[in-house]
Amino acid sequence: MDKADAMREKATGLVGHAMGFLGVPYRRGGESAEGGFDCSGFVRAIYGQTVGLVLPRRAKEQAAATLVIDKKDLQPGDLVFFNTMRRAFSHVGIYVGDGKFIHAPRPGAQVRVENMAGRYWATRFDGARRVDAAEKAAE
Repeated sequence: MDKADAMREKATGLVGHAMGFLGVPYRRGGESAEGGFDCSGFVRAIYGQTVGLVLPRRAKEQAAATLVIDKKDLQPGDLVFFNTMRRAFSHVGIYVGDGKFIHAPRPGAQVRVENMAGRYWATRFDGARRVDAAEKAAE
């Protein structure tokens, strides 16, 4: 298996694992299925549990710690960022493919999949990032 195949397999596992948390309630500061997730806590937990990487806690920090990629280059497992609080990188989710992402949206909601082309998300899109496992492992 070449490096690209290995990365695809990891991404498929990561997305599949994330889908197992559909319906978990949002909780500000939350980092677990038992207590609920906020957006960055969800991303951090998924990456920690599936690939053993500890990402920073806040969405803005996660954006700064990952590789900038073009939206057209998005692959399952990449991170997508949005401006939902009138500040850059205030929300994060995991790209699942077909223009959709999984995330913990807001208080009163649950982890769910949404379409990035929907007006709300499309107008707030802040950028895409890729977690470079080799680079993170070396740090």
